[in-house]
Amino acid sequence: MPSAQPRHILLALLAGASALVVVHGLGRFAFTPLLPHLIADGLLSLEQGARLATWNYIGYLLGALLALALHAPARMRVALPVALLLNAALTLAQGFTEDYSSLLWLRLANGISNGVVFVQAPALVLEWLAQQQRTRLSGLIYLGLGGGLLLSSGVADWPAAWFDGAARWWPVAALALPLAVLSACLLARLTLQPHPTAAQHPSSALFDRASTPLFLAYAGAGLGYILPMTFLPALAREQLPADDPLLSGAWRWTALASLASIALWNHLGARLGDRRALLANYAAQAVGVAAPLLWPGQVGVLLCAVLVGGTFIGSVFLTQRLARSLHPHQGPRLSAALIALYGGSQLAGPWFAEQWLAHGGSLGQSFALGAAALLWALAWSYHVPRTPQP
Repeated sequence: MPSAQPRHILLALLAGASALVVVHGLGRFAFTPLLPHLIADGLLSLEQGARLATWNYIGYLLGALLALALHAPARMRVALPVALLLNAALTLAQGFTEDYSSLLWLRLANGISNGVVFVQAPALVLEWLAQQQRTRLSGLIYLGLGGGLLLSSGVADWPAAWFDGAARWWPVAALALPLAVLSACLLARLTLQPHPTAAQHPSSALFDRASTPLFLAYAGAGLGYILPMTFLPALAREQLPADDPLLSGAWRWTALASLASIALWNHLGARLGDRRALLANYAAQAVGVAAPLLWPGQVGVLLCAVLVGGTFIGSVFLTQRLARSLHPHQGPRLSAALIALYGGSQLAGPWFAEQWLAHGGSLGQSFALGAAALLWALAWSYHVPRTPQP
């Protein structure tokens, strides 16, 4: 099949990237830099924030499982734009309620719509790029996630003096709504051809000797990254003095590192191979999560922000590409299964933090679980085959 024109490649990447800005950068992770403000406003306690995060991750898991059932291209064409537009509407709805029970349901619904989009949008663009012989560009989709994190930092902190309570979600929604419409229109232009080997593997197992280590590693990755990505600004307030610039700057460092790292991991995957790049990724990410325990204070918080922010997106697309190389005939189904597993493993992080805090522990101490999970991921990644299995 002839390769698409560069303009079409760029629009496909923009379609996937803008979807990730809406659902993950803004709809999901804007909650992280907003949480200290919402706690200071008296809208939430830290324990309630942890519970809201847990409900959001439950929704994310349910959404990923729903996407697994809707992986057929005909179903994706309906489910993807509906979930994308719904996610932006839910972000706006959070700006009009301060009722805690309502927020629980809104964060759950946000997670469901996020799970559908986070599975289907990258899977659709990855498959389309693969059919254009441009698979190695797929990591650039996640510039939307890195850019979304940077936007979430800005819309949480820059207008902080002008908004209070639930209204702090309004600037987030003002960005999410038009981007959702743009992304939905661009994604509708992408059409997939049936995979030439799909008919030969109508019931291939997702789990085999080649792919099972990758699944086990990805479960550890989901648990490992979620604690700092949910609680890093709150941890900064726990470990740093009141005038420290990292109180507001830790999340920006995370966002900047994530944005800058995407091209790096995409290049390393192409240069070294996705498997070797993933091993290096998990090693650096484990050090980042452990940093607040090893070096409490400025050094630990900054290292955590830079190393976790600079690795977690890379681990996502390196894993997706490795998985597709092992089972190229079932890319969207495999993506959905991986994200569902990733979403399920994330549930343990906020729940553990909530229980630890309730028993008098510190937030920084709870990061030990995340570091151990990433060492688990590193160990299992070593057992992923060096070359695709026949």
